[in-house]
Amino acid sequence: MRTKEQYMEDLGKMKDNIYYNGEKISRLDERQMHCLNTIGMTYDMVDELADLMKVKSHLTGETINRFTHIHQSTDDLHKKQDMTRKICQKVGGCIQRCMGCDGANAVYNVSYEADKMNKGETNYHENFKKWMERFQREDLIAACAQTDVKGDRIKRPADQEDPDMYVHIVEKRNDGIIVSGCKLHISEASVSDEIIVVPTRALRPEDKDYAVAFAIPGDYEGVKQVITIHNLREREYFPRGFMPGATDSYIIFDNVFIPWERVFLCGEYQHAGALALLFALFHRHSYSGCKPAIGDLVTGTAALAAEYNNIHRAPHVRHKLAELIMVTELGYAAGYTASDLGKPEVYMPGLGFIPYGPGSYIPNSIYCNVGRCLTGENVYREAEIICDISGGIPATFPHERDFINPEIKDYLYKYITRNPNVDPRNAAQFWRFVGDMLCSATGGIHQVGGYHGGGSPVMEQIAITTQYDIEARKEMVKAIAGINDTLNKEFKKKPKLDMEPHILKEPKIVK
Repeated sequence: MRTKEQYMEDLGKMKDNIYYNGEKISRLDERQMHCLNTIGMTYDMVDELADLMKVKSHLTGETINRFTHIHQSTDDLHKKQDMTRKICQKVGGCIQRCMGCDGANAVYNVSYEADKMNKGETNYHENFKKWMERFQREDLIAACAQTDVKGDRIKRPADQEDPDMYVHIVEKRNDGIIVSGCKLHISEASVSDEIIVVPTRALRPEDKDYAVAFAIPGDYEGVKQVITIHNLREREYFPRGFMPGATDSYIIFDNVFIPWERVFLCGEYQHAGALALLFALFHRHSYSGCKPAIGDLVTGTAALAAEYNNIHRAPHVRHKLAELIMVTELGYAAGYTASDLGKPEVYMPGLGFIPYGPGSYIPNSIYCNVGRCLTGENVYREAEIICDISGGIPATFPHERDFINPEIKDYLYKYITRNPNVDPRNAAQFWRFVGDMLCSATGGIHQVGGYHGGGSPVMEQIAITTQYDIEARKEMVKAIAGINDTLNKEFKKKPKLDMEPHILKEPKIVK
């Protein structure tokens, strides 16, 4: 397995194809360092969390980092969730490495099914396994590029005026394919060794050129990344315990050649929707680890805000803390149940859960979506609770240098004291932290990411309502209520039927 230092050394060897704020920068640019330190925790904590992070590869038998693993059991799913929660607690938010793991698990299954449909005429699954062996052996990081630009949202891919609105196959050659288009909102692509590309939606036969999946190095010829860097305001005198960072990329594919050995889907439109949904499913399962960790931090922040304001015994504070705890642990419980019910199966409309893939474990779709939707919809409610308990202090808190100015610093420490048991220096440090969370540009970006990342709540609602057996629940109610569906059929034929009382069974006469 790699170390953080080796990871950064490898990034330093990659070609510069990253553009930020009008300039081309290297992957080791100082502005990316907070992001590199964050994702670097997935290397630094391997020994500390060995039981969760070290696992045996089913492909090679070697010990690997769980972030490069294909889930082989419900225990693997449980440990992935717990590993994610533990590391996210350490960095104070997203750990950023789950996309490659989730994308790999999705492609592993779909490439197998596509080959099966093609009756051995394609080698997608073998191609992917070879790529996966290297991914595991070298302990690489991959971004998963799914979201397309989509252009005119009313039109499907093949109906767009500009075909590049979705990444698509321009040409098939003997040695590979040419692709063009753009993927956007792709987290941590600028600090990834590899990029896994998957479809973003279900496709029709006429959309077959958009049914494409492949993996390439992040600095591959013809690929450009236009990135945003999400850093908090730098501290000069009062540093945080840990300074997180993140990036996102628009990944532009300018007629990029992909050799066949790196192609995992090419025109099989029947499998595009399954691949899109499976990546989303695995990613929502990861969310059931990271969002509870963020919930832990939100709860701790709200509790400290109450304590530092000396209102921690107020009944309304207790009610709000209970609300935060319930959402946090219900999200974790949904993910835990999704792990426990995991099988080598997927849900197919009209068929229910059916065997899928070569035998790796897929978390239960209903519980993944329930947990993600519940916690995603609460992102702004959580911010509201912290805002309510904190009051206005985070929004107008003085700058760092005011606290080292000998003319005013003693006044400031005096007037920010609200709890006589809290040293005002700790209070100042805490309110700076809350300001980062609530009042900074990066804090706002994190809230949008918490709401939309892994799929917006509306997408989870669609998945929940289309996959949940609502008809079975209706039948339960009909039986208990005494409803006879035959009457509905008769009434439809004869709408003026006399309304005679209908009794399902003769009532028992109690003497």
